[in-house]
Amino acid sequence: MKLRDSHLFAKIAVGISAAALGALFLCADEPAGVAGQQAPSNAGAVQTLKVTTEVVNVYAIVREKKGRLIPDLKQEDFQLFEDGGQQTIGYFSRETDTPLTMGIVVDTSPSQVRVLGVEQEEAKRFLRQVMRPKKDLVCVIHFDLEVELIQDFSDNLSYLARAIDGTVIRGGASGPLPSPVPTSSVGGTHLYDAVYLAATEMMKGQVGRKVLILLSDGVDQGSTIERDRAIEAAQKADLIIYSVDVSDPSFYWRRGGGFVGTSSLKKFSEQTGGRVIHVDRPEKTAAAFQELADELRTQYLLGYSPANTRRDGSFREIRVKVRGGDYKIQARNGYYAPAE
Repeated sequence: MKLRDSHLFAKIAVGISAAALGALFLCADEPAGVAGQQAPSNAGAVQTLKVTTEVVNVYAIVREKKGRLIPDLKQEDFQLFEDGGQQTIGYFSRETDTPLTMGIVVDTSPSQVRVLGVEQEEAKRFLRQVMRPKKDLVCVIHFDLEVELIQDFSDNLSYLARAIDGTVIRGGASGPLPSPVPTSSVGGTHLYDAVYLAATEMMKGQVGRKVLILLSDGVDQGSTIERDRAIEAAQKADLIIYSVDVSDPSFYWRRGGGFVGTSSLKKFSEQTGGRVIHVDRPEKTAAAFQELADELRTQYLLGYSPANTRRDGSFREIRVKVRGGDYKIQARNGYYAPAE
């Protein structure tokens, strides 16, 4: 499986590779001994001292129960737990100024024909409001019968706007274009494939705040990747998924089927520390993007070195609490430990 690249300005090859590790860690290898010292004449293989420091980053949003964002908490206000055991928060910051790496992923299947135009205009407005040139990077991907990279990472708003405008409705069960992704069923909405490929191909090598924004009704048809595997890939890439649920249920009713997309969007977002923003009418899309912009400005970063140092590749549950208040906390529910 490959993420097909239709970059507007330069073709680049994109290949399959393993998903990125969920925790951020640094490895340094240095020769044993003191500089200038001669190695013993009977030395065999070069011996090295491996120093590994593992840091887990958790981005959190805090609200009052009524929904108001809380932007002014301090490190001592937070408690952080891994698999039930409290961890020491070694690093804390308010993330309003941290560089942002973001993917805009646009559903261009036929179910979006009535809402795509509004999504395009508000997505461009959102980038103009949120992006900081020479600091933030954004890529644009679309999916239907295939998953395509339209614009590689860039801080150029003109390039990004042109890429967003370049998303067009295509495909579907009777669409004219064959899919480069082998499928076992007829379908033209490869949402799970899009999330998986965005996580493993685009985001795995990035650092810092990594956000994927899904513009979709959440219905998947024809993906070869299962939803849980796509979620796992996103978690291993430390990716936060926000879903802007702009849907047209009448599209499915006219075809004799029910609308079942929202549950998938909820799974993607809740398990990665994002959330679903529902848009029941296209004219409310602007408000949805404004909510998203506000949240990205009020994230907290909590960093810690896990007490559990085993490198076993297991999933570790994370829970964030705030002292002294009845707050609603939005953060990822866990991460995958590195493996030997």
